[in-house]
Amino acid sequence: MAQEGIRLFHLNNQIKNILSDSFSADIWVVAEISEMRSNQNGHCYLELVEKDEETDQIIAKARATIWSYTFRMLRPYFETTTGQRFTSGIKVLVSAHIEFQEIYGYSLNIKDIDPNYTLGDMARRRREILARLEEEGVLEMNKELDFPEIPKTIAIISSPTAAGYEDFVKQLEHNGNGFQFHYKLFPAIMQGNKAEESIIQALDRINEYENLFDVVVIIRGGGSQADLNCFDSYWLAFNIAQFPLPVVSGIGHERDESIVDIVSHTKVKTPTAAAELLIDYFDECREYQENLQENLLLEVNEILHGSSEQLSFLTNKFSQMVQRILERKTQQLLLADEKLIQSSKRCLTGHDYRLRSTQAKLQYALQNRTNQEKNKLDHLQGKMEIRIKHLLENKKNKLSLFEQSISYLNPENILNKGYTLTLKAGKIIKNIDLLSEKDRIETRFKNGSVTSEILNIKPKK
Repeated sequence: MAQEGIRLFHLNNQIKNILSDSFSADIWVVAEISEMRSNQNGHCYLELVEKDEETDQIIAKARATIWSYTFRMLRPYFETTTGQRFTSGIKVLVSAHIEFQEIYGYSLNIKDIDPNYTLGDMARRRREILARLEEEGVLEMNKELDFPEIPKTIAIISSPTAAGYEDFVKQLEHNGNGFQFHYKLFPAIMQGNKAEESIIQALDRINEYENLFDVVVIIRGGGSQADLNCFDSYWLAFNIAQFPLPVVSGIGHERDESIVDIVSHTKVKTPTAAAELLIDYFDECREYQENLQENLLLEVNEILHGSSEQLSFLTNKFSQMVQRILERKTQQLLLADEKLIQSSKRCLTGHDYRLRSTQAKLQYALQNRTNQEKNKLDHLQGKMEIRIKHLLENKKNKLSLFEQSISYLNPENILNKGYTLTLKAGKIIKNIDLLSEKDRIETRFKNGSVTSEILNIKPKK
């Protein structure tokens, strides 16, 4: 005998009556919006889900409706209170009436919403993301990277049509010191559900050319809290924290601080401030080089001054020595003349005839001796003057060569002649054996410097 069954309409009608009796009043429901759409009449249709906290798998699902007259009030109320768009992917606490229709089945008719729950959930999720990053040991990784002294090549992640990007480029190109920057834009979506994936893809593209860039700048103009929610993403923060280049974030107003700001190497308020940060690094390096040049000139001047004083001292000392020698020889000559006169007088006493006969000889001998001594003295004086002159000329030539050598050693003169200086870690490279591939070297020109990376080394055969 065939079993008698209940008709589906009657079954659904009984379920409807049971639900109506059991849930006669509105109830508050916690759920996540997985899908959301609205029609031309302004009605909003939702799919609500609940996920397992450990596996993130959906464990419950329900349809929900917000009729247009209610939706027009609930949506702006929610968005102005939370700063978050009413969209899929957020958790909500809603007051709903349970409905069951024989054709469409079970659904929730939403009448009210509590924005404070969503705010609390957003704050909780933010704390959980930061705690997870810290537990994984990546929260401070990007901050630990050394920021380049001269951030000359810049990878930019931004929307190409964003005003913030235009402000950043304008600030770089029209800096007051005329610094030259090289930058490349890696376009990305900077708000909405696709922003996280788009920015991570841009980071991946930059990573392929890591050796070409000094720093990464992520910029966008300010916006509502909803526009900045993508920068509180775990995976975006995870990628930035572990990125091999320093990341500068300039993605919001002063009052905003996203998780991306926290994990980046440096956070600034605006795109313009990001450009000013890079310009400041250039300016500090320029001041350092000017100080080095000034110190070098001071040291060279001190060396020249000291050498000049030493030469003057030696010249005075030599002149005094020659003067003493001449005085001593003159005194010796006078003593010799006096002795000769006294000797002649003694001989003349008692020997007048011999004196008269030898007087002429003695006078002749005396005159001859005097002439000889004077000739010797004149000859010695001439030789001393020649030696002094040669010595002075030799000292002057040495001083001139010393000044010329110092002038040649002046890096500024070398650069002015069209030569360049190559430095590694601040030291001049004189031998190719001191270099290796992938070393970063600085080449200084007359009007600036460049930083390069060695790709290949060819020793002289």
